[in-house]
Amino acid sequence: MLPVRILVYAWLLSCAACSASSGGGGSGNSTGGGGSGNGGAGSGGSGGTGGDISVGVGGFNIPDAGADDAGGIIETLPAGFLATEVGGYKLGAPTSEGSGNDAGAPGGNEECGNVLVAVVRDFKGRSEAGGHPDFEGPLYGNDITKGLVEPILGADEKPVYASKCEEGNAAPPPTCPFGPETTTKANFDLWYRDTTNVNKPYLLQLWLAPQPGGLFTFQSLSFFPLDEAGWGNSGVDKAGVIRNFSFTTELHTRFQYNGGETFLFEGDDDVWVFINGHLAVDLGGLHPKGSTSVVLDASAEQLGIMKGNVYPLDLFHAERHTPESTFRIDTNLSFVDCGPEVPK
Repeated sequence: MLPVRILVYAWLLSCAACSASSGGGGSGNSTGGGGSGNGGAGSGGSGGTGGDISVGVGGFNIPDAGADDAGGIIETLPAGFLATEVGGYKLGAPTSEGSGNDAGAPGGNEECGNVLVAVVRDFKGRSEAGGHPDFEGPLYGNDITKGLVEPILGADEKPVYASKCEEGNAAPPPTCPFGPETTTKANFDLWYRDTTNVNKPYLLQLWLAPQPGGLFTFQSLSFFPLDEAGWGNSGVDKAGVIRNFSFTTELHTRFQYNGGETFLFEGDDDVWVFINGHLAVDLGGLHPKGSTSVVLDASAEQLGIMKGNVYPLDLFHAERHTPESTFRIDTNLSFVDCGPEVPK
């Protein structure tokens, strides 16, 4: 496993974006201001709520408002984006059936700014008709469970299932400190693949707000990008608001490794980040808000990276349980391939 430094907040996702500021609670009022807004309340609870970490980045038709012509950096919240505590997001249209298996993969876009493109997939909870058994079920966790996926990314750019913590057959502690975290490989393999009548995929744009020192940050303390979309709202958050829980996030990008980069993430539930195909962040399982950081220079040998070269970064997240959902990214990585274009 890579040397990973656990921090009290933040995960650096690199794209020209990072360093975070804090924000208050609220219900998500969109404002056109410069970086922070009311993104809602809540941080991950022991039920295991998802900090949406984006999978898929930039490289779509970046909004013009506030852009810095020299580097494509957008200084203020783009039009149509919902402001969060730091940064903001915009949910796009549903993707066509089957496209989600590749959606979010780097698409050759060389002009990368600080708007990332992810794919989010909405699921029904276990208790709903046609629900997925890994979401909103009796599965429980009060901290991170490592080892649910293999340390090497699959050839199809998806995480490879490796859980020893299956319902009905969970290994004892310390392997499975909180009992079962998953059901079966077949069910897990649906998390990041478009599947008719099981999930509904959408594109999601994330604006990482510029911070002092060259960092960029996205932070949402109430991360529910699929509210009123997909299968509809079905869970109640800590404030008593009906929200759309049970979703996954997938993001693929590439960055140039120059030295000095750091990648930080904070959120819940499951989050796995692969750099150059190697597992660099392992925040698996249902758990309260957790955080970790990767110092690329310290992990370069284990990741197989050398300065001056371009490498893939692949991120996978799951929000699997009420009553909270948090998501934060801080990064100073230089993305050189930002993923799919968002239709105008």
